[in-house]
Amino acid sequence: MDKIKIDNNAFTYPMPVVIVGAHVKGKPNHMAISWVSRLSSKPPLIGVVSSAHYTTEGIKENKEFSICVPSIEMLKVTDYVGTVSGADEDKSKIFDCCYGELKHAPMIKQCPVSVECKLIQTVKLPKAELFIGEIIGAYGDEKYMTDGKPDIKKMRPFTLTMPDNNYCAVGELVGKAWKDGMDYKKK
Repeated sequence: MDKIKIDNNAFTYPMPVVIVGAHVKGKPNHMAISWVSRLSSKPPLIGVVSSAHYTTEGIKENKEFSICVPSIEMLKVTDYVGTVSGADEDKSKIFDCCYGELKHAPMIKQCPVSVECKLIQTVKLPKAELFIGEIIGAYGDEKYMTDGKPDIKKMRPFTLTMPDNNYCAVGELVGKAWKDGMDYKKK
């Protein structure tokens, strides 16, 4: 084999950085994570993996949470909410929060796109938990949209790479999904 063995901590790339919100003890709290994935389209399910954190207490307590996609302009505050626990510092005033249908899923006004989720299942993992949420509502600012859909170039999200622990920009269009590969089918 010509491949070089690397650290097992090298996860799939890219890992999108998001901010998860929940009410904890009656106040909004947020944490940054990168272990998030779409799980199903019908119903629309999304999963986030987290170890025991202050925000996860609120997810368990209220069975609701938000997932907000920050822009590169929010990198420093996103990193901050991912490194400081709400148990030690009140993070309820860091962001301007807004709400859709769910009253315990604080979304962040400054984020280009946010979704509110109803917790439908929690899966215990060896050192963490997978929270599976059904997306109840998805919201975005018009300035981040093109033809009514989120535009990644306008949103300017970023990713986390591990094990080097760096943030990387996202946004260069390199192809068209479910179309560019059809050339192989013709051969």
